[in-house]
Amino acid sequence: MPRADKESTLARQWELLRLLPSRPPGKKARDLMEALEAEGYRVTKRTVERDLAELARVFPIYCNEISRPYGWYWEPGAQPEIPGMDLAEALSLGLLEEVLRPLVPESFVRGLEGRFAQARRKLSSLAGNERAEWSERVRYVPPGLTFLPPTVLPSILREVQEALLHSRQLRVSYLSAGETEPKERNLHPLALLQQGVRTYLVACSLRCEKPLLYALHRIASAEALETPARRPEGFTLDDFLERGGGQFGEGRVITLKAGVSESLSRILEETPMSKDQRIAKGKDGLRLSATVFDSWQLRFWILSQGAEIVVNQPAALRREIMATVEEVGAAYRDDRRSCPG
Repeated sequence: MPRADKESTLARQWELLRLLPSRPPGKKARDLMEALEAEGYRVTKRTVERDLAELARVFPIYCNEISRPYGWYWEPGAQPEIPGMDLAEALSLGLLEEVLRPLVPESFVRGLEGRFAQARRKLSSLAGNERAEWSERVRYVPPGLTFLPPTVLPSILREVQEALLHSRQLRVSYLSAGETEPKERNLHPLALLQQGVRTYLVACSLRCEKPLLYALHRIASAEALETPARRPEGFTLDDFLERGGGQFGEGRVITLKAGVSESLSRILEETPMSKDQRIAKGKDGLRLSATVFDSWQLRFWILSQGAEIVVNQPAALRREIMATVEEVGAAYRDDRRSCPG
């Protein structure tokens, strides 16, 4: 028998042993066949019966022959702890591996490397099986324009994770947006957030008790200190996010009122901005009303919609958007900023 066939048979029989129950009346050969198929093995009922007969000569498994169809099971008290991984677990680990790496401390990832490798081997052994190829048919596509992930040095990520894991202060050299040189600061790390391709540290500084977001790719150097970190009283990550902390805002809630186009109204009806969102017909078109966080992301979204939305209230937000649009128009009218085609 070729080596590939032997490996396939061994993997199938190993899986079969894991599927056997520990007590009578046991599982029928047809039920075991269907369970194997769910795990990605294409077999016949006759193949399962031959496998069971062969395994029964080596392992303490029995066939309940009291009535047909016969059931197979382990001898009571003899079922061993068989290491392995089912197809669902292998698929899940395969999909999660890349997502977990920037969020989980390196020491934790090292502990999972064996499981990740086992998942890859499991899926590789079932190449050509439609169930095992599910991970090749599923992808997460972020909304909007796709960007390449920024570079985060492994040494910096490791220090950030260690400081967060052990609740210790973190000394960083951080380049804030709009600045040309990084500045030294001590941070009290609270959490990590993955937003699209960017990873952010939620932390308080020595000068500010309010948790803020710090982009990991803007950290030029990092060192986990021995000094315990301070945690704001009552802080929870869920509460931070519910208050708009992940949207680069101050947590202030506003009632957004705006005119919207029919095409944008359809999108908003499918994916509302808030639970209290309302879109109604007015004398001069469709009117949107929604309670949202006053944040940078809100402004970014409004500007990205162009003429599809016109902000009416709050008045301060309307003036801010108008000023930005005027600046954009001036930039496009400035020939010095134009590039030849």
